[in-house]
Amino acid sequence: MVAWSRFAIGALALLPLARFSWCDLIVLKDWRVLLRAVFITGGICSILIALKTEPIANVFGAFFVGPIISYILAIIFLKERPTPLHSLLLGLGFLGVLLVVKPGFGMSTGTLFAILAGIFYGCYLFMTKLLAGAMRASVLLVSQLIIGTLLLTPIGLNSPLPPNDTVLWLLIVASALGSAGGNYLLVVANRMADASLVAPLVYTQLISATLLGILVFGDWPDPIALGGLTLIAMSGLGSLALKRF
Repeated sequence: MVAWSRFAIGALALLPLARFSWCDLIVLKDWRVLLRAVFITGGICSILIALKTEPIANVFGAFFVGPIISYILAIIFLKERPTPLHSLLLGLGFLGVLLVVKPGFGMSTGTLFAILAGIFYGCYLFMTKLLAGAMRASVLLVSQLIIGTLLLTPIGLNSPLPPNDTVLWLLIVASALGSAGGNYLLVVANRMADASLVAPLVYTQLISATLLGILVFGDWPDPIALGGLTLIAMSGLGSLALKRF
């Protein structure tokens, strides 16, 4: 229900603003557009499942395997050549992911879904870079919202509606608009910079995710996970500083 509402509300809110015409519907026949939408739909569904059982900071720590996937795909298929320092910073982030995930037989189901969400998201980041120069950012955004809505409608309509609570519905709307707005900015960023540079900057989400997890849910990461989260944040902020200088 939450995943479906994200796509449906986002589509309803942004379709009038995106100057999406009937002629733009032809992009829905492009297999790259369809695949990109499938990746973001799978990523959102997976991370929502993970968040049901795992602390928010740990979920985002595992989720950030995504930029590594995007980084590798950009090098292989787009022939990008990031600097050695960019590679070192991304490697630092990956080490942080390993500390959060603690790979082994003791991994929880929630952590596995968080990793799956990261894999989906990494592929989505790569497809976004692949298409960003060929299509308007608004067209890419609306297409993923429409396709995601269609994919999840059979499940969404069969899910029980949330209670008639104003605050809860405001949170659902805020979640949908925040997701759509963030993905729009991601497309714009990919038009302006290499995917191997944009990918590590996604790590900066960890700061707000960790703080909100502590303040709202009281979820404190354990010392090892906290060390991993610190490394991941350093990777993202280091990439940002490298771009500035």
